[in-house]
Amino acid sequence: MRRFLFLLLIGLAGAAVLVALGNWQIRRLAWKQAVLAEISARIDEAPVPLPANPDPERDRYLAVEVQGTMEPGEIDVLVSTKALGAGYRVIAPFVTDTGRRILIDRGFIPATDKGAPRGIGPMSVTGNLHWPQEIDSFTPEPDLAANIWFARDVPMLAKELRTEPVLLVARSENDPAITPLPVSTEGIPNDHLQYAVTWYGLALIWAVMTLYFLWRTRARSRSIKR
Repeated sequence: MRRFLFLLLIGLAGAAVLVALGNWQIRRLAWKQAVLAEISARIDEAPVPLPANPDPERDRYLAVEVQGTMEPGEIDVLVSTKALGAGYRVIAPFVTDTGRRILIDRGFIPATDKGAPRGIGPMSVTGNLHWPQEIDSFTPEPDLAANIWFARDVPMLAKELRTEPVLLVARSENDPAITPLPVSTEGIPNDHLQYAVTWYGLALIWAVMTLYFLWRTRARSRSIKR
């Protein structure tokens, strides 16, 4: 009887813990969905003029419209997309009508178009401010000789192109050879539902195994008594 009660207690406690972890992930899912909805709404807002002192936290995803001149000299950031395959993001310097020099993420070019001439000159650009967090311990240093970068490190890009550390990711592009890659929530992970299903599945398995061991223990007990 003691062994039976011990197995029952362990089974109930383990299942309760696993269910609690699943419930926590469900709460996290609701929180993440609210965050993503807020980000999506911010991305789609009507554009405003470029702030005087953009802040990476306060102004992340802010919709902005600037007028000015796209200048020559670009940085090519290696990227791969499901729809377009491997290629580069074109990061170019842009001088606004007020004299500010910022970075523009113009969009995607296939690898075969690297080094091709780009449309430059006066234009209006609408997009969203962004400070991507793409650097980790495995990110290689840029190949400056080949103009191949492996992440959009805004401070480093700004230093290389002598601009403010401000990146505007364009929603559209005047050059037909460049495919815009506007800011979206697609790259923000939201795996809480999968985690919740995993925890609930483990709770079910734990419960089934507990019932099995209880049945086996009781069966053995009866066999010994006989």
